[in-house]
Amino acid sequence: MTSLFGEATTVTGDTSKSGDDPFLQGKDNMQKAPTSSPHKGKGMADEFVATMDYTLQERPFFIRIGKDGVIAALEKLDQQLAQAGRNKVLSTKSPTDWTGKEVIPGRVGLINHGGLPKLLTRPGRYPGFPLRNWWARSWTGTVGVSDTVIEFQGLTVVQVSQNQAAVVSDPQNHVFVIKNSGFVAFAVEGTYDVLSIVDMTHLPTVVSDPLTKVTLGWTHEVKMKSKIGSGGSKEYVVATFLNIPASNCAILQRGDDLLLLGAGQSVITNPSVTLRGIYTLGENQIEMPTKDIFTRDQVPVSLRIYLKWQLTEPLKLATHGYATPYEALRDKTQSILTQIVAHLDYSAMIKQRSLGPDNMEDGTDASSAFLDALRTRAMDDMHEASLEYGIVLKDLAVIDRQFKGEIAHTMDKLTTRALQAQVEAANVDRENSNKVKQEEGALSVARIKAQTANTQADSEAYRVIAAAKAQAERTRIEAEAQAEATRLAAKAEADAILTKAQADAQVNDQFAREMELRRIEVAKVRAYGSKTVFVPLDGPGAQMGNALATGMAAGLGADARRAT
Repeated sequence: MTSLFGEATTVTGDTSKSGDDPFLQGKDNMQKAPTSSPHKGKGMADEFVATMDYTLQERPFFIRIGKDGVIAALEKLDQQLAQAGRNKVLSTKSPTDWTGKEVIPGRVGLINHGGLPKLLTRPGRYPGFPLRNWWARSWTGTVGVSDTVIEFQGLTVVQVSQNQAAVVSDPQNHVFVIKNSGFVAFAVEGTYDVLSIVDMTHLPTVVSDPLTKVTLGWTHEVKMKSKIGSGGSKEYVVATFLNIPASNCAILQRGDDLLLLGAGQSVITNPSVTLRGIYTLGENQIEMPTKDIFTRDQVPVSLRIYLKWQLTEPLKLATHGYATPYEALRDKTQSILTQIVAHLDYSAMIKQRSLGPDNMEDGTDASSAFLDALRTRAMDDMHEASLEYGIVLKDLAVIDRQFKGEIAHTMDKLTTRALQAQVEAANVDRENSNKVKQEEGALSVARIKAQTANTQADSEAYRVIAAAKAQAERTRIEAEAQAEATRLAAKAEADAILTKAQADAQVNDQFAREMELRRIEVAKVRAYGSKTVFVPLDGPGAQMGNALATGMAAGLGADARRAT
């Protein structure tokens, strides 16, 4: 049968394989640290985690909840109690539908029968006294069939979901953990105490690296209060839950043996197994100050370095007794830098402020002795030393250094004066540069204004020329239009006269001709008035008119002379 419980042991990984010890579930994620123990391979890991599982042995009146559910487990418990000659926990009362205490579907009724539990599992109404026998019985209420924990008069029912874990203490104070299952138990002597229901995916205590602030995982300790002495009590840790994220791991210790626990949810209940530490397998980086180091000429210097590393074998680090990779790197870095700086002079170190990819010279610089020593010896020695602790050193750089002592104090003063002179010179250069830029700016503004004025004059001249051209073109177009209109009007009038003359010429009737002449005479009289005298311009009449006009003009001239 599949083991879903772990008693006094460490439970890890998936628990779906039948017959496996709970601690061995998912042990592919575990690695054993090399020790002096004579056991090797799988036998060594088995010995590390081998403990007694009290839930695998037969317990009186302890039924695991299977696929049939809680009611079926209660019925099995009822059969065991009957076979042992004890009172059953399921009541034989039959429900009605007309009066009494009501038990709805999904609920279980609780009856205190002389201090013993009785359960009403069938929904309906249960009449009271005197309709039914309620001697030495009292109605307590109802609880949900799917409730996580039901405790009543020595009867304990526990059911947990996939992400939950129940920590339970049996009547002998043996602690075991239930995950993704449950049980029904009746304690004849003592009690089954549910110490805690833990959400394994959301543990409350965050474990982080105190230096890099990287989250390593989450933990939760379940404590049990035990009475000691005369009425006193004290709490003891009985289970430790772990939630380790991806790329992280934990180290467990049992005696002198160490075990590597991979990512996932785990719980420790074995008192001989302790949590050594949680580590991250990702890259980390930090700036680290060193203690004072003396150069060859006894000048103290303090360095500030940059370290970047990755832990690949946590068991090696734990075997050497370091809680974090930084502690191992700090001691080794201090030792190696002390050895390197002790062989260098102050004058060789003062010229170079930092060591990094941007100032890796080719050896021609005067400070190349210091750079070469750090670039070759420090990096190589640190990389080789860190592998001993299971750490891969990715980068090492000296960010800054501080010299101490009288020589360093004097050099600081000189450096400060030189820097002040440089600052003053830089300020003068900056002021001169600002003035030059101001004059250049004014000249540029004047040049731009002149260009703007020229552009405006060109634009105005172009506008006047364009307007004159437009006016001349307009006059020409108007003259051409007027001439064309006059020509068209004259042509139209000539065409009208021609048409009219042709029409008149086509009139052959004498009477019609005479009538047209009379109409013309009427139109002339209407136009000039009835008193107008029309004189013919051709023929004898015309000559007579000319003679009369001549005579009239001569008479007017004679009158004018006499008047003068």
